[in-house]
Amino acid sequence: MTSRTDTPRRLARQGSPLLPLWAALAVAAGAGVLMDLAYPQAGVWVAAPLAAGLLLCALIGRSAAGALGVGAVFGVVFFALLVSWTSRYLGPVPWLALTVVQAALTAVGVIPLTLAYRWMPRVAPGRTGRMLLLPLLLAALWTGREILMGAWPYGGFPWARLGMTQAESPLATVSSWAGVSGLSFAIVFAVAVTIEWVRASGWRRPSSAVLPVAIAGVLMLVPAFPTTGSGTMRIGAVQGNGPSGYFDEREPGAIARAQAAASVAVEGEDLDLLVWPEGLDGDPFQDARLARELTGVAERAGAPLLANAATVVGDDVYNTSFLWDLPTGAAAPRRADVQTHAKRHPVPFGEYVPDRALYNALAPDLVGLIQREYTHGTDPPVVTVDGTPVGLAICFDVIYDDVIAESIRAGAQVLVFQTNNADFRDTDENLQQLAFARMRAIETGRSVVNVSTVGTSQIIAPDGTTVDSLPAGTAGALAADVELRTGTTPGVLLGPVLAGFILWGGIGALALTGVLSGGTRSRATDEPALTPAAGGVGS
Repeated sequence: MTSRTDTPRRLARQGSPLLPLWAALAVAAGAGVLMDLAYPQAGVWVAAPLAAGLLLCALIGRSAAGALGVGAVFGVVFFALLVSWTSRYLGPVPWLALTVVQAALTAVGVIPLTLAYRWMPRVAPGRTGRMLLLPLLLAALWTGREILMGAWPYGGFPWARLGMTQAESPLATVSSWAGVSGLSFAIVFAVAVTIEWVRASGWRRPSSAVLPVAIAGVLMLVPAFPTTGSGTMRIGAVQGNGPSGYFDEREPGAIARAQAAASVAVEGEDLDLLVWPEGLDGDPFQDARLARELTGVAERAGAPLLANAATVVGDDVYNTSFLWDLPTGAAAPRRADVQTHAKRHPVPFGEYVPDRALYNALAPDLVGLIQREYTHGTDPPVVTVDGTPVGLAICFDVIYDDVIAESIRAGAQVLVFQTNNADFRDTDENLQQLAFARMRAIETGRSVVNVSTVGTSQIIAPDGTTVDSLPAGTAGALAADVELRTGTTPGVLLGPVLAGFILWGGIGALALTGVLSGGTRSRATDEPALTPAAGGVGS
């Protein structure tokens, strides 16, 4: 029987650090390495929940300053490894800048997690609070941080979401019910429940592991939400492997010629659609020679050509995908006569420079290299091929939920992702982006055609498996009868609503918990533990 005087001591133990600060920083660094291993090229999906668990353990009982340090170490190690490909051509400055910014946002973003560990046991000290309410709050705050970092600054960088690591995992199907953010939430919830079970000495009584085992079992066994087959579309995808990098030396028209040469392999395949990747040498709406070349390719393939180029409209330049299906000998058409979609989220500091005057003053040599200034597109990410809506995402847009959801709401029965990975040859960027494309197939219940200038290009089935593939650095073409699907998964339909609820619900719940617990008032649980049971000292 527990006396009333035992309760403060028990709460003190719960609120004290599991690890001294030096050990917590080392664990955070290890968590950063593990989290990177969850992404391709390694792609060890189980490393992601393990990394999340280590980071949560390092945050238990920390002060705000201690949590800031833990988050900074985790963020620096993780992002330095994850986005090392940004240094491929421009050197260490962009890589360091992106790493530092993302690490700083991560460091600030984990402080609410340590506050949750401090405040929730005061408000709900019983088993329900520890095993349910605290994990729910932690999952909401973790996922909320991902959502905010995916939206700010300059449109955000949602590349590093926990849910995106699970393309090869049995957990991936959860995204079809709850979206990618919902999958992040589910993983962190399961991890937090397991940590609390262990902290309650549950490991000494394996029979008490009913809740964590049940949660893990449900997440691993949940089937994908069923979408409905609606026939097939024979699609050819061409990987020209031409000189399509920003700094590649090339003669005028070299990219289009490389793509046209590789397209010969699928002539006579009775295609419904031929797809080229992101990027050409000119604007076919203003260049009659390029327009005739595209028309010739479409005629020889016997199918409309979905291609992409930088196009000019007045004073604006857009990264534009377009469906090219013109009569023989047609000159460059008016843009209004062709189905187009302009990239919704141009890459900051890659496809445009926000606040150019400011950054030009800081790094004029680097900023001066980026001459293009793409405008954000506003038109729907979908084109119609012989009555069938085809959803689009151009390169970086694959990581933005709003673009994918809009295409599905517009009726897309198959998704086509066009990208140019030439600036990141021989790095993990290509495989990371391919894994995100695979997650989108599972989340939406749609086939995905992911076509790159230099690879890896793949046709992906609605369950995320590979139908056909071309390795990186190889010129070639794919052709397959791609399954069409209709129906909207809950992950697409409710994903944005759920993400908003998670973000604002987590913030609101933390604020309410802080008020009910007495906020930042000094209490025994905030001080370094003085008993061996606390498991460590420091902040």
